[in-house]
Amino acid sequence: MDFLQLSGIYKKDTNGFSLGPVDLVQERGRHMAIAGETGSGKSTLLKVIAGLVQPAAGSVMFEGVKVKGPDEQLIPGHPGIAYLSQHFELPNFLRVEQVLEYANHLAEEEAGEIYNICRITHLFRRRTDQLSGGEKQRIAIARLLIGSPKLLLLDEPYSNLDLIHQDILKAVIHDIGSRLNITCIMVSHTASDMLAWAASIVVIRNGLIVQQDTPKGIYYRPADTYVAGLFGHYNLLTPELAQLLTGIKADDSIMIRPEHIQLSPAATDQESAAIVTDVAFYGSDCELTLSWQGISLLARAAAGLVQRGDRFAVSVQPDHAWPIS
Repeated sequence: MDFLQLSGIYKKDTNGFSLGPVDLVQERGRHMAIAGETGSGKSTLLKVIAGLVQPAAGSVMFEGVKVKGPDEQLIPGHPGIAYLSQHFELPNFLRVEQVLEYANHLAEEEAGEIYNICRITHLFRRRTDQLSGGEKQRIAIARLLIGSPKLLLLDEPYSNLDLIHQDILKAVIHDIGSRLNITCIMVSHTASDMLAWAASIVVIRNGLIVQQDTPKGIYYRPADTYVAGLFGHYNLLTPELAQLLTGIKADDSIMIRPEHIQLSPAATDQESAAIVTDVAFYGSDCELTLSWQGISLLARAAAGLVQRGDRFAVSVQPDHAWPIS
């Protein structure tokens, strides 16, 4: 029996946008990320899984039991599935301990572990209107977790948070999986959030799944330029230029990530050399724009070692080039 199975999910909204049909299986204990451009259907899919949006066709099966939509039951949702919306709300002017006390049915020790994982015990005496966005987010998650869900759905959890609170929340979400054994599905726009966290990534475009793979598979072997672009910068070479750079004879264009462009010193009179035209500093490294064979290439290099006007011979190992449509 699959932990979560979506079969033929289809939903059309009043604006004419269609989600699906979507078929998807999620294994227990393996975190999944859902990626796609704005308006691709990610949040709608998450709400269908949670039982908060009624699909026009298809079914969601959770631990072998159908998840009913709002048209099929009086109170939407499923007791084993918790959903954190982008627009979650906490009761105003209550102390944090009151918010949690009203929702908690766990023993004190069990609830205490959740509060420690969510890093909120120092906030108990504060009122909800005295909290930062990141603090409110962690309290909202704790309030969901004390309901003992088996599946946690997170819709853009890091949006509108500064880097400090993002890092705290990432640690919290990691511990939710490792210490509480709760399976998570996350919707995100940020490639690094998904690549570092998920066991599998589902990419949606115009309501349809266009690729599902491991993070490495998505990043290095994208199905098309849409998927490639969602997860970072890339170089797209014609078959002729790809053969010149990699030695590969191909019928399709070739995708190469910037970090796989190899640089080596070039003689000043070498006509085939690449010239650095721009350097973007990112702290630990730099992204270089190179002029080569009449096109621009993106490459990565250690910070401070390269400057505009430098010349390099460029090459790519064949196993770092991927045919793409």
